[in-house]
Amino acid sequence: MKKISGILMILALVLVACSKDEPTGTVDPVDSSKNSFDRGEMLANWADNIIVPAFKNFKSSTQQLESKTSAFVQDPSEASLEVLRVAFRTAYIDFQTVSMFEIGKADQLNYRNYLNTYPANAANIDQKIASGSYNLELPSSFSEQGFPALDYLINGLGSTNAEILAFYTSDQNSANYLSYLEDVSKRMNSLTKEVNDSWQGDFRDTFVGNTSSSSTGSVDRFTNDYVMYFEKILRSGKIGYPAGAFTGEPSPQNTEAYYSNNFSKILYSKAVESVQDFYNGKHFNSNQTGKSYKQYLDYLDSMKDGANLSVLIDAQFNAIKEQAASLDASLKSQVETNNTRMLEAFDELQKEVILLKVDMMQALSISVDYVDSDGD
Repeated sequence: MKKISGILMILALVLVACSKDEPTGTVDPVDSSKNSFDRGEMLANWADNIIVPAFKNFKSSTQQLESKTSAFVQDPSEASLEVLRVAFRTAYIDFQTVSMFEIGKADQLNYRNYLNTYPANAANIDQKIASGSYNLELPSSFSEQGFPALDYLINGLGSTNAEILAFYTSDQNSANYLSYLEDVSKRMNSLTKEVNDSWQGDFRDTFVGNTSSSSTGSVDRFTNDYVMYFEKILRSGKIGYPAGAFTGEPSPQNTEAYYSNNFSKILYSKAVESVQDFYNGKHFNSNQTGKSYKQYLDYLDSMKDGANLSVLIDAQFNAIKEQAASLDASLKSQVETNNTRMLEAFDELQKEVILLKVDMMQALSISVDYVDSDGD
C-alpha cells in the first residue's frame, strides 16, 4: 500500500508540473497574437494619414471642378471648355484615391454610385435635358450624373469642339444643357463635402475607436469593403466587364471614361496604385508608411506555400502594374483591337482577389460578408 501511495504521489506531482509548462487547450495562439496587435494604431494610421488627407485633397478637386464648370457656363468657349476638361481629369484621377473608402457617410449616401456609375445613360441625359425636368437625388439617376455624365457632356456630344460647343451656345436646349452640366458638377462637390465633413468631424473618432475584432468592428467592416472594392469595382468594373470576362462578349462601351481619349488606363493604374499603397499603409502623397494589412500579416507571421503572405500579395500588385504597362492608353481601344491583353489583365487581378479574399481574410480571421454575383 505504501508503494502504491508513493507512485500516485509522484504521478500527481508530474501532472502539476506539466500543467505549469504546457497550454491548457483553451487559448488559440493565433487569436491571442491577433488580439495583441494594435488595431487602434492601424485604424488611426488609416484615418489620419490616408483617408482624411485623401478626401481633403479630393474635396479641393471637386471644388475646382465646380468652379471651372461655372466659368464655362458663364462663357461657353473653346478655351473655357479646355480648362474644364483639365479640372475634370484631375478630379477623376483623385477620385481613384478615395473610391475604395465606401464606409460611414459615403456608404449612407451611395457616394460611389452617384459619382461613378458607368456607362453613362446618354439617352436619358439628353431626354431630361430636353424636358428640363430631373432629380439627381434619385437612385434611378446614378448613370445620369457624376464623372461619366460629365465625360459625355464635355467630350461626347460631338466629334469636335465646335460641335460640342454648339449644344451650349446655339442648340434650342442650350440653356438646359448649361444648367444640367452645372447641376451635375455642383452635386458632385456637395456630396464630397458631406463625406469630407464627416471624416473631419465625429466619424473619425468613431471609426478609430471601434477596435473590436467582431464583424461590427471597423477593421472587419472596412476590410470587407476594401476587398469588395478590389474585386467588384476595380477588377470587374474597370477590366472584367469591358473585356467580356463573364459573358465571353467584349463590351468596349462599358469602359470607364468612355468619351475621353487615352484616359481610362490612367484611371485604372491610379486605382491599382491606391489600393496597393493602402495595403502597405503608405501615407497619402508621402513615402512614409504606418500600420496596415502588410504589417498585420507580418505580425501574425502569415505564410502561404512556404512564403510570406504579405510579400506574395505585394508582389502580385506589382505583377498587375507590370501587365498594365502593356495596355493601350485607351482601354476601349484595347478591347477593340486586342482584347487578349484585357483578359490577361483580368487574370492578374483575379490572382490578387484570391490572395486578398481567401488568404488574407482567413489569416486575419475576418469573414466575407458580401455576395459574389459575378459567377466567377
